[in-house]
Amino acid sequence: MTRVLINFTIQFILLVLAQVLILNHINFGGYVNPYLYVIFVLSLPFDTPKWALLTLAFLLGLSVDIFSGVMGLHTAATVFMAFCRPGVLRFVSTKDLTIKGGSPSIQQLGFNWFFSYSFILVLIHHLLYFYLEVFHFSGFFYTLFRVILSLIFTLIFIFIFQYIFHPSKRKA
Repeated sequence: MTRVLINFTIQFILLVLAQVLILNHINFGGYVNPYLYVIFVLSLPFDTPKWALLTLAFLLGLSVDIFSGVMGLHTAATVFMAFCRPGVLRFVSTKDLTIKGGSPSIQQLGFNWFFSYSFILVLIHHLLYFYLEVFHFSGFFYTLFRVILSLIFTLIFIFIFQYIFHPSKRKA
């Protein structure tokens, strides 16, 4: 238990640092903003209590907001994503996922499952984040275009992260 807590604490800190020091400075033509930090919420164990899920999402979003100078946007989007996570898990899963200590990953549940799961949650996060950022619908399609491009790049970063830090265990 202590080892898991230490691993998640280190992951939390490294993802926030990577987001604010590197990824926040990636902005291709004003359209693409990859948000890798959301993988922290995506990869929390299935049996994480809802109160802990929402609290961790709040702290994660607040940390990114503080270092980004954008008060409340990341927090609101990340907490809403965490709020939707149990429903999305029920929606994309055909079996009981309350495996003690199990976490969502490509290696455990396959590419298609993880893609559906992460696509829906990252889409929820990005829609709320980008529409709160502009706070009007006059540029609806421009904002939607930004959501889609950022979603694609965020998912690419998430899958690279999954394959680097959660390599499959193949039998020789």
